[in-house]
Amino acid sequence: MTRPAPTRDTVRRSIADQLLTALDELVARHRALELHDDRLELHAELIAAEVAHQLAMTRNALRRNPALRHAR
Repeated sequence: MTRPAPTRDTVRRSIADQLLTALDELVARHRALELHDDRLELHAELIAAEVAHQLAMTRNALRRNPALRHAR
């Protein structure tokens, strides 16, 4: 039996779920690190870069799967 193709809404929901999962994993990874005062700035920069990467990937995925516009 074949599965029906995913709808635009389910694809977009999946993209959002992937972003949230990736951010949760990022937080968990960084909380597990031992921080030293001499590396705090680098640590903050690494987190910012990872978040920026996840946001860019999400934006690209959403552009490939735009929301449907409702007729007025």
